[in-house]
Amino acid sequence: MLNTQLAELRQSTIARGLGMQTQVYAARARNAEVWDVEGTRYIDFAAGIAVVNTGHCHPKIIEAVKAQAEAFTHTCHQVLPYENYLRLAERLNAAVPGDFDKRTLFVTTGAEAVENAVKIARAHTGRNAVIAFGGGFHGRTFMGMALTGKVQPYKAGFGAMMPDVFHVPFPVALHGATTEDAMAGIEKLFKTDLDPARVAAIIFEPVQGEGGFNPAPTDFVRAVRTLCDKHGIVMIADEVQTGFARTGTLFAMEQHGIAADITTMAKGLAGGLPLAAVTGRADIMDAANPGGLGGTYGGNPLGIAAAHAVLDVIEEEDLCARANELGSRLRQRLEAIRATTPELAEVRGPGFMVAAEFTTADGRTPNPDLVNRIRIEALNRKLILLTCGIYGNVIRFLAPLTIDETHFSEAMDILEESIVAARAA
Repeated sequence: MLNTQLAELRQSTIARGLGMQTQVYAARARNAEVWDVEGTRYIDFAAGIAVVNTGHCHPKIIEAVKAQAEAFTHTCHQVLPYENYLRLAERLNAAVPGDFDKRTLFVTTGAEAVENAVKIARAHTGRNAVIAFGGGFHGRTFMGMALTGKVQPYKAGFGAMMPDVFHVPFPVALHGATTEDAMAGIEKLFKTDLDPARVAAIIFEPVQGEGGFNPAPTDFVRAVRTLCDKHGIVMIADEVQTGFARTGTLFAMEQHGIAADITTMAKGLAGGLPLAAVTGRADIMDAANPGGLGGTYGGNPLGIAAAHAVLDVIEEEDLCARANELGSRLRQRLEAIRATTPELAEVRGPGFMVAAEFTTADGRTPNPDLVNRIRIEALNRKLILLTCGIYGNVIRFLAPLTIDETHFSEAMDILEESIVAARAA
């Protein structure tokens, strides 16, 4: 079928609330290339929203999944456990930042990982309240929505959120918010609305994803760690989008020299298969009673096998170094464009988790219209881009870390052409 025909089918079959940025219907993909049902080829700078960091259909991952599928596809680990689950937990316990004894739980989605992290923090502390940050994104379940610091489109129309969730500003220099502002927001909260002795957890993204690829300053991460230690609060790092070499280290928290008590992860963990994990301090993770955690599909054998292969590929192909190299070249190209594009207010982000924020030429007002025109121009030129930011004025770049040189260079030329064309429109 043609893309237009499938778009018509979508209107009569799929719930309207499932937003779609394109009407390009994928037929096959390899590494950083995707072909639609009409045979048109695109360069993918979305990677399934930072999921296929190792590229579409990496041969080693496909081989691992095929081998597991021939053995068994599901038993439910709570019924018939399997060694691969334990071995992957062992690897994550060693890899997640923190020089302490750890335990791991596997679930299915990033939102589910966040939900379980909050459950575990509450079980450990006997407290209810959770502090999150403006612009943060933590999922579309009710707790995930409550924690998310962005109303449109995530919270609008869904009624009252989960109770005992509080938001404070996240430090974003371009928007005039500093680490001091963020910490002052927490202290004000403690003075006016919330006894710190009621706080179970503080959750944040080391680099905000949907919020605009805003990196957390190291002094902020350290200040949150100190505050959590002072009041017995569990520090949760949401590494769902930042994890698995995207930021130039396996986990973004490594760049701050600070360990969270609990780390949530998903997206890049299993190369496109649905798998998420919660890893944390053993005494905290073991607070929940047997049966209090889990899920029928949590730690599905195919996802577990894929995740082992992903970790092997990251190590064997040195994808952390590759992320830093590609990100540096992308930032250099964007800065060159910025020299002649006053609307390009800032280029930011660690590793290959890079963003470009656009404002009006005077730098005063977010410019989502220009960003959307750039996205559409790029799509017309067969480059897939994603947008983000609380104002929708940020382009985020999430190509596979395995993208080859020819396709990367081609994408850079298309990007520049698209910015020029969108500004002239």
